[in-house]
Amino acid sequence: MKLFDKVFLQLREFGFLLLTDPSLPSVSRFVADTPVRGSWWSHKNAQQIFAVSEMLEDHPDVLIVKLISEKVTFVHRDLWGHVYSIGVAREEWQLKYLTPRAKQLLEALDLEGCLQTNKLKKIGPKPGDAVRELELRLLLHGNQIHTESGAHAKVIETWDKWAERTGFPARATDPAAARRFLEQRLGEINTNFSGKGRLPWLV
Repeated sequence: MKLFDKVFLQLREFGFLLLTDPSLPSVSRFVADTPVRGSWWSHKNAQQIFAVSEMLEDHPDVLIVKLISEKVTFVHRDLWGHVYSIGVAREEWQLKYLTPRAKQLLEALDLEGCLQTNKLKKIGPKPGDAVRELELRLLLHGNQIHTESGAHAKVIETWDKWAERTGFPARATDPAAARRFLEQRLGEINTNFSGKGRLPWLV
């Protein structure tokens, strides 16, 4: 079995995988066949971990969000509906205590549908801080890109724009039920792997 197929089977089984984590199911763990502690960049399997993560990023059944413990999380299509329903809910935990710059960015994104961070002049000198704030509350979807100059930037989009782009049928369900489902799923994984993964609304 190819290495990517092995990791993808694990993703489909668990519903989500972290890029790396010392305890929880992750790409680095299944590539290396052992939990990877510390930076995976220095691991002997770093190139393979990177290659598999890039393949997952490009896969049509994989969504990448900062879902668990504020870390990069690969989510299988089977769970997309739960993430979407939570993302569009705009609940109190998502909106309360947002900084003015994050609120400004969210308003601009709602108007445009899609924005590129290196072109956000009105948001201030460090738009990445506002983007991260919204990402961690699941208020947008972000995708890392390389600009023509070779610099890193992000394309950010509303969940409805993301659904339109990916062909995902955007039907929001009860966000409370979606949260309970993910809480139960992560709770089982935490128990089985002695992990401490946490979801953003429970921080």
